[in-house]
Amino acid sequence: MSKNVLKFDALVIGSGCAGLNAACRLAQAGCESFALITEDLTAGTSLNAGSDKQTYYRLSLAGDEPDSVGEVMRLLAREDVHQDTALCEAAGSAAGFLRLAELGVPFPMNEYGEYVGYRTDHDARLRASSAGPLTSRYMAQALLKEAKRLGVKIYDHALLTRICADGAGVQGALCLDLESRRWLRFQDPAIILCTGGPAHLYSDRVFPDSQHGMSGAAFEAGAKGANLQCWQYGIASVGFKWNLSGSYQQAIPRYVSVDETGCQREFLRESLSDREILNLTFLKGYEWPYDPRKAEGSSKIDLMVLGERQKGRRVFLDYRQNPSGYDVSLFDKETQSYLANCGALKETPIERLRAINPPAIELFASHRIDLFSEPLEISVCAQHHNGGIAVDAWWQSDVSGLYACGEAAGTFGAYRPGGSALNSTQVGSTRAARHIMRQERACAAPDFAPPLLPRGDASDLTAYFQTQMSRFGGIQRDAGALKRLKEEALSALENAEEARLDDPKLLERILLKDILLTLVYVTDAMLYALSHADAGVLETDKTGSRRVPPRPAAKRDLWFERVWKAASQSEKNKLDG
Repeated sequence: MSKNVLKFDALVIGSGCAGLNAACRLAQAGCESFALITEDLTAGTSLNAGSDKQTYYRLSLAGDEPDSVGEVMRLLAREDVHQDTALCEAAGSAAGFLRLAELGVPFPMNEYGEYVGYRTDHDARLRASSAGPLTSRYMAQALLKEAKRLGVKIYDHALLTRICADGAGVQGALCLDLESRRWLRFQDPAIILCTGGPAHLYSDRVFPDSQHGMSGAAFEAGAKGANLQCWQYGIASVGFKWNLSGSYQQAIPRYVSVDETGCQREFLRESLSDREILNLTFLKGYEWPYDPRKAEGSSKIDLMVLGERQKGRRVFLDYRQNPSGYDVSLFDKETQSYLANCGALKETPIERLRAINPPAIELFASHRIDLFSEPLEISVCAQHHNGGIAVDAWWQSDVSGLYACGEAAGTFGAYRPGGSALNSTQVGSTRAARHIMRQERACAAPDFAPPLLPRGDASDLTAYFQTQMSRFGGIQRDAGALKRLKEEALSALENAEEARLDDPKLLERILLKDILLTLVYVTDAMLYALSHADAGVLETDKTGSRRVPPRPAAKRDLWFERVWKAASQSEKNKLDG
């Protein structure tokens, strides 16, 4: 074998919560030949994103409210979600959560050992938990520490450029070593793709700038997409990018817009009464994602913010002053009760925010933004991809040996409980690692030819497609513009040339290609959804998009003695080796 070719049984690509957990699980299962590949150990969404109290969604572990795996599954498995993956995410939620707690993630526990919970988006149960604004960072840090303890081999500063595959499945992966400027050729591995969602598709996004995604490489290799039209959008800050959910809204700040002359307007007052402004702003904390079903409720605020931005005005949240017409007597019962229980019936928004959640203020202060003295500029931003690469109940794609976990996987549809994405990182990567350990692989030698990359100015093309997607592919979608964008992306992909290591724009062009590959699939799914009212999971491949019925959850064995016997035999087989 050439010294330029590296052979492993498995590759984990990505170093967020999903990738690090996959690596730990492979090591714990005894996989002796695998590596973790990452563009940058300090980059990505897990380490660099959060919200007022970033949520982990799991089976209830406190209180007297009844709950079960089946109840969680039924909430996750809506009409556009496969029931088998929903069952796995429900069943594995407590184990994944408790393991993170054992690794040191500081989820709050009461004096009796109950991990208490609260209500999150799209659920009325108290299943959510949080370690604060930086929950995913704590998770990634704890998992990285564990990966290092387990001796996981890590290739840092290596960027995936192509997944080599044929009809039989994955053959290898071609990566670019960003430091030595050489190709890394990996032969014959199973691949667990944990590169996050395609964050670089939009200009208005709350994904950190260090997050790109690499879904296009999977689509190019033959993987299908699932529910690619499903995105989560919401109000976020635009300087330092952060979700403005939860307490940022429950503190009831003042919404203002500023035109090019500097004239300020409390624009919500043009369509909403004082009572509506106060209570819908508060409700926006619980209902942060834009939801067309709430277009006359809390999501009307998103539409009004977007409208101001489209008129060329800048929009701000001001925590220094109350909204005009602020009157405690106008509070709904829920608003009044919540603020009273938090000791937050204070005179100004910043005082209310400090009473509810002091770290929410400290977070912005750490980025030199003083909410006591300046307003916070906002926009409606893409925050999470609820679709992704289509996977089965082991998180394996249609390409044998290629798995997708975390936000790269399309296990959610139009609606998901807030925090279920963090749970999915742990459940999906655990199942993928277990499945790999059960398989035997033997593939033909891959073709490691350098990838073909689009010509032209990568920076200008990237900015163009991102801006167009934010304008026409966000919460308001334009079928004609999306069709044109898809055609332009296909044209740019056809106008390609072989990558050169001496190209000073090589990294930008690799990322541009991934934007274009992903955009073709995402716009195709959006166009289908705009023109069809049928139900089911929306799948997309090279031939187009179509709805398929959700896979049911197979009848599972809940008889203890049978499960015990099968599990005991499996453990015995491992010991016999």
